[in-house]
Amino acid sequence: MERERNLRILVAKPGLDGHDRGARVIARAFRDAGFEVIYTGCHQTPEQIVSTAIQEDVDMIGLSILSGAHTYSFPRILELLKENSAEDITVIGGGIFPLEDIPKLKAMGIKEIFEPGAKLQEITAWVGENVKPREGIGA
Repeated sequence: MERERNLRILVAKPGLDGHDRGARVIARAFRDAGFEVIYTGCHQTPEQIVSTAIQEDVDMIGLSILSGAHTYSFPRILELLKENSAEDITVIGGGIFPLEDIPKLKAMGIKEIFEPGAKLQEITAWVGENVKPREGIGA
């Protein structure tokens, strides 16, 4: 019987935002939920994030942002994933976003946005229900 492998998740902080407490908290919650977690630390470029995601064979990228740079970094990350034939990597976001930007982010391909106050159990449950291991990766 084949056992489905644990999800591999990259937690990343794009841009100049140095407030990483939320990213570290969600990385720990993902780990505690049984996922494999890679945390990049702060000040990552979209290129660094996508390169790490591909090198680490992740199933999902969780982007944490508080700086307002989501209008540049989120679309750029999606563009780079597509350029690298890795658009099957699920991308979610967490942090502070203007409410009018959330539908735009989802329309461009961000699968879910979690705002402040989202419960860790709800986030990990959403990931467990909506993200599956990528085909042929880490098998």
